[in-house]
Order: sequence, then C-alpha cells, then structure tokens
Amino acid sequence: MLESKGLVTVEDLLAYAPFRYEDRTNVKSIAQLAPGEMATVIAEVQSAHLRGFRRRNLGLFEAIFKDASKQRLLAKWFHGGYLVDRFLPGVRVSLYGKVELDSYTGDLLIMHPEHEILLGDDSDGDAAPDSSIHTGRIVAVYEGAGKVTTRALRSLMHRVLESIDPLEDHLPFSLRDRLKLLDLWAAIRALHFPGPDSDLRMLNAYRTPAHWRLIFEEFFWLECGLSLKRSKARLQPGISFELNERVREKIKAMLPFKPTGAQKRVLGEIADDMKSPHPMSRLLQGDVGSGKTLVAAEAAVIAIENGYQAAVLAPTEILAAQHYIYFKNLFHKMGYVPVLLTGSSTTREKSQLKRLMAEGLAHIGIGTHALIEEDVEWKNLGLAIVDEQHRFGVMQRLRLVSKARHPDVLVMTATPIPRTLALTIYGDLDISVIDEMPPGRRPIETKSVSDDRVESVYSFLKQQIAKGRQAYVVYPVIEEAEAMKAAQQMYQHLSQKVFPDIRVGLLHGKLKADEKETVMEQFRRGEVKIMVSTTVIEVGVDVPNATVMVIEQAERFGLAQLHQLRGRVGRGAEQSYCILVTGKLGESARERIRTMVESTDGFYIAEMDLKLRGPGEFFGTKQSGLPALRIANIIRDKDVLELARSEAQAFIAAPPSPEELRRAVTYIREHWQRRYGLVQVG
Repeated sequence: MLESKGLVTVEDLLAYAPFRYEDRTNVKSIAQLAPGEMATVIAEVQSAHLRGFRRRNLGLFEAIFKDASKQRLLAKWFHGGYLVDRFLPGVRVSLYGKVELDSYTGDLLIMHPEHEILLGDDSDGDAAPDSSIHTGRIVAVYEGAGKVTTRALRSLMHRVLESIDPLEDHLPFSLRDRLKLLDLWAAIRALHFPGPDSDLRMLNAYRTPAHWRLIFEEFFWLECGLSLKRSKARLQPGISFELNERVREKIKAMLPFKPTGAQKRVLGEIADDMKSPHPMSRLLQGDVGSGKTLVAAEAAVIAIENGYQAAVLAPTEILAAQHYIYFKNLFHKMGYVPVLLTGSSTTREKSQLKRLMAEGLAHIGIGTHALIEEDVEWKNLGLAIVDEQHRFGVMQRLRLVSKARHPDVLVMTATPIPRTLALTIYGDLDISVIDEMPPGRRPIETKSVSDDRVESVYSFLKQQIAKGRQAYVVYPVIEEAEAMKAAQQMYQHLSQKVFPDIRVGLLHGKLKADEKETVMEQFRRGEVKIMVSTTVIEVGVDVPNATVMVIEQAERFGLAQLHQLRGRVGRGAEQSYCILVTGKLGESARERIRTMVESTDGFYIAEMDLKLRGPGEFFGTKQSGLPALRIANIIRDKDVLELARSEAQAFIAAPPSPEELRRAVTYIREHWQRRYGLVQVG
C-alpha cells in the first residue's frame, strides 16, 4: 500500500510531506468544554462497553471519561470493537475532536475522537507513556495510502525518527552556511512533528524554515542535474553553420514581410547557436499567431544553404499539411524542395518520398510520427524542428535527432509556459520567447453567451458572412464518436435549417486525409463560409479571412485549448470575435470562461491554467518529463526555484573543489535519478 505512493525506502517515507497541519493544542478540562469547539481533553476511562452487533468490529463502542473537574464526557466510535481491550477503567487517555451535546443523555459528547493512551498501556506502539503524538499538539495530516491511515503514518514516522541515526546532510556546507539553512535532520523532524511554538499559518503555507530548507534542497539537486546534463550536451561536437552574406541575402529574399523586433531578436539567438561548433538545443515559445514558423523557416534556410537538410515534426496531419503548404509557398522561389510524409501517404508515395530524403534531393522533410519511423533516412540532416513539443514525449524528440550525428534542434510551442516552469521541464534547452504580435493584428473580442441565447449568435454569424467573412463553429471532443455525432448533427442542423443559403463545411478526426485537405482547401479559398469542426483545428489552421470562432459547450474545454482555438481567428487585419457558448457552469469552469473574456495574453492564461489545474494535469505528466517532486511545488514555490537554479548553476560552474563536485554527482545519480527520469547525469 505504501509502495502505491512511491514509498519504498525509509528515506522515501521521511520525505513524504504532510499536506496540512491541525492545531490540537487547545487542551481543556471537561468542565471548560463548550459545544461546537475543537478541543483536546486528558481524562480517565470510568466505564466502557460495546453496543449492538455480535461481531465485535461492527459495534458502536461507548466510553465515559472523567477528570479532576469531576464532570462526565461521553465518546463514541462506530466499528470501535478494537478499543474494547484498551479502554479499561483507570486508563488515562488524550482525546481530540469536535464537542457536541448527546441528544439522549444531555452529556458532552465527542464522536470518533482522535485518541492516545497516555498511561498503563503502550501496546498501541504509538509512543512512550505521557508523550503525545496525535493530540495535545500541532499534528501533521498525511494523505493516506490504501488502508494506511494518516494516524498510522504519523505513528510510523514517529517510530522511524526515534529509531534511526540522523541522515547525512549532502547539501554543500558553504551553501547551508551562507543561506542560513536549517540542518537536514532538524528540518525533517520539524516537518513531521512541529514544535509547540510553530506558526500554524506558516506550516500550512509550507513556509517554515523546515519547509523552506527541504523545498530548496529538492530544487537544488534537480537543477544541478539539469545543469550537468546541459553542460554534457554542450561538449558534444556539432555542426558549425556558416552565416555569410549569401545566406543573409537568401533569408531576406525569402521573407514575405518585415519581421517584428521579437522575431529578429529570436533569429539572432538561433543563428548564434547554429554558428557554434556544438549542437543547438533551443525552445522557441510564442503565443498563437506570433510568427514562430517564419523564424523556423529562416533557421531552415541557414541549414539548407550550408548543404544540409531540415526536418519538421508536427503532431497532427492537418498541422503537418499546413506547414508543408507554408514552406512550399515560401521556398518555391528559392528552388528548395519540401516533401510531406504522413501516416496516410500510400506505400508507394512513402517509398518515393523516403528515397528523395535519403538521396538529399528533398531539402526539407515535413511530417508526423511517420518521419521518425526506423526506415526513414536522411542524406545530411542538420536541423530538426519539433512543433508543439508538449504533444511529443522526450523519447520522440530523441528519435528524430538520432537520424543524424548531433543535428541542431529547435523545439516550438504555442502553449505558453511560464518561464520558471519551462526552465525546469525543458531544462536541457535554451529558451527564446517571441513576445510581440505581427503589426496590424487587433486583439480578438471575446464574449460569453449562455446556450439559451444561441439564436443571437447565429444572427451575428449571418451579419459577418454578409460582410464577406468566414467562421468556425467548434464542438468538444467528449468522446471521439460522440463529438463526431455532435459535429455531424449540428452540421446538418446548421446547413439545412439555420444557414440554408450559406455553404457549410464539416471537419473531424475520422475523415480521410484527402477529404480533410479538400474541405480545408475550400475553406481557405473562401468557398466554404462556415466550418463546423471538432478540436482537430486546434493547432495550425491559418485562414486570415476567418473572423469568428464560436465554441459550443465551452465549459468542457481546458483554458489552453480555448486559447488555442481562439488563435485560429484574428490572423488578418479585420476585427475578430470569439464567442463562448456555455451550459451550466461549475466554479472552475466559470473561472476559465472569465479568464478568457478578460485576457488574450497567452502567458497570463497559461499561469491561470496552471493554478486551476496544477502542473501534472497541465502537461499530461507522462509525456512532458515533468519531474516527480516530493515536497516542492513548481507553482507555489516559484521564488525558491529561481534561487535554487542560480545556486545550482553557480555550484556546477565553479564548485568549491573537484571532490565536492564528484560527491554531488554521485549523490544525484544514486538518490535523484530514479525520481527524475529526465535527469540522466553522466
């Protein structure tokens, strides 16, 4: 049961942090108790008996207690048969719980109190007589593991802390001394059994000196591991691309418009990386529509002009096709040959495309997972571009990179990730951010409408289409089949009943690739005016004339997804609109919709999304390589993470001595590698 929580060793157990603390220090005599309060009482058993069921473990156990004030207190436990042999007359017990009045006898009563036997019987194994660990103090509350309750965990922690030697403190002494950090053993003891003068508010905010020390340490070792991994990657030999006048002229000739300041700055960072003799590993972050693909195209020109090939890996066929069209339009005047390889290409097409790549006749290969299949070979791959990285696992990125000898890697994402978090998750990558939108883009107006007012939304759509614009109507993927049905039914309803004179298209995941491409092409050309779709259009669809995004049942979508969908409009100079049609709203759905209406800033939205969902769900932990932290929390402890990162980088760059660095590397390998699969330290 403990193993299900990742608790395998004693060290794991001691690192298992309580999720909150309870103040049980309010010790009173029975005479001082008042109904409605939470209190601790120390009293003697006067009498006790089991009522009802024949089977001992099912009965209602009742005990009467008295103390020096000579008042009576009643306590009751359902399924309390196990207490029969413990609560013998004269035994001294500490009880904690909510005081009530018994409706039958009028006595003061505590139902199911936390209890501790203080004298006479230590068979509970809880503690020595008169030492209290469950009552009369501030107690730690743990998340139970199966049938192992928070009380059992508390007893176990106490027993372990009493019976083992203090753990060795591996944090460098100079660091502990400079930051005035609590010693490790004192921090662990205070984590599980806070002293009587502890501040409950600080305990529950994870901000006591003990919490701070343990959180800092966890981040410090993680960041040391990431620093070592980065420095190891930087020592590998890579391609030193030449950036001469010819390359610069080619890039200028290709550009369809003047790049923004942010695009220029980011290209400068990428170009510097590509010039260096070590492989580039860079994450390019930019909000929906900020022009990341253009920057990627400029990087591809540098590779191609140096005699190398470029690869673009995309998560969906629609996005891969979108990139293919984009690169083909940009590159046709330069004489470069792009190819598109996806799962739905025929066997014959695949073998022809693979031959073009292997012989170096294709300058840039764009595709989905088909691009990383074993039989795909490149003549001279120099640059690997991975789009929407959060949809790929770390292993898939490595598989593409393994197609060549240390190519440069550019990873792109339109899911804005707060910088602190990006530095931890993509710790092996340098980060560039495009924080500026192309000129002439207007902020998208976002409104929320309840589903009983959907007719007004339809009449607004008619007005926009009359002005020559186009629109999307999106339905949620509840289950692929259900979403398709919803989209298909609504397609029939909208095309036949609501907009009989307007051409409506339908797009969903089960259409064949050529059907998807046909309907998208008709939409691009403006023949289809309204596109009814499931979330397949979430990334990469670019139709500047589409100015309205209607999202039905918007409460079913996550914030990041709503923001991605909204980014499909607002790509031209006209004013664009996003209309969120909602049903019944729960608390967190209301918060999501409010955030969308208030802001179009992707980084603010990502921060809110993280707060609402927590990092694990935000990334889909399995995919992201998000480290399994024990006590630290990337959102709550952002300030500690920043400090730990700078200290770790300084320590790795200039360790106090070679011996200290060796010790640290050994410690990370033995203690942290299992937890952070991401960190493989050499």
